[in-house]
Amino acid sequence: MAFAFAGFTLWVLTDTAIKLVGQTGLPWYEVLAFLGLFMVLFLVGRGVWKRDLGALKPHRLRPQLVRSALDLGNNICVIVALRHLTLTLFYILIFLAPITVSLLSSVFLRERLPWRKAVAILTGFAGVVIAVHPWSGSRGADWIGYVACFVCVACFSVNMVLARVLTQTENPESLTLFSGAIMTVVGFSLMAGFRLTLPHATPLTPRIGALLIAVGVLCATGSVCFFVALKHTAAANVSQIHYTQLVTGAMMAWLVWHQAPTALTVAGAVLIIGSGLYIATLASRDHHSTWISPPVHAD
Repeated sequence: MAFAFAGFTLWVLTDTAIKLVGQTGLPWYEVLAFLGLFMVLFLVGRGVWKRDLGALKPHRLRPQLVRSALDLGNNICVIVALRHLTLTLFYILIFLAPITVSLLSSVFLRERLPWRKAVAILTGFAGVVIAVHPWSGSRGADWIGYVACFVCVACFSVNMVLARVLTQTENPESLTLFSGAIMTVVGFSLMAGFRLTLPHATPLTPRIGALLIAVGVLCATGSVCFFVALKHTAAANVSQIHYTQLVTGAMMAWLVWHQAPTALTVAGAVLIIGSGLYIATLASRDHHSTWISPPVHAD
């Protein structure tokens, strides 16, 4: 659970940096390309430093390709959505993912979903709705942002369930590196194609370059933490820590864009944190019974 919290917090910092890059006008495919490149460089450098490059080697190529394709779709949609949505509205929409993950896990991984956990999930989601209170004022979004967010939720949810299976045979570093490599190839291929038709694209300044490096390093580190968390607890349990992104996201919105949280945001955060603590308690009770059975493997 601690690794899950670290991973989701690092992803909030990644989203913040992506939104800052998006405000410079840099095309989404360039953001994708450099995100993947700096993820790969960071992980290879880490492997060399630790003298453990073997951890980067995939053991099951086909499932890795499928998961990386889902991760590619997820990251493209995140980059696009953050250009059209406020940070807080972005999070309320992607908080559909924990509910979806819990349902998918119960169906495909046969993980237990007791009624108490289901109620806690709904309570946490209700807290998100209250915190963002989308019924009041301008929501600062358009249909492109909404569509991108819904596709992001679908890709992330299926990806999380598949990753839960793959973490039993694959190293977290290998899963992250493979995703980064796919993003690099696709991103730079699109850059090469678009450069022929858009020769006057936004220049890559030192500030943008620094932000892109931060995006790659933060995303890679967060992904490794995320996969380690999935390796040691159920996917539905990890997905509940997702709710903490509302608190960390609100903090970043205040620090970077000076958007102070409202009373409703605080009230919603109380519900989210309360439900998260309750689910963590349930997870600790079920931990022994969850792992006395052999791990699930995909054919």
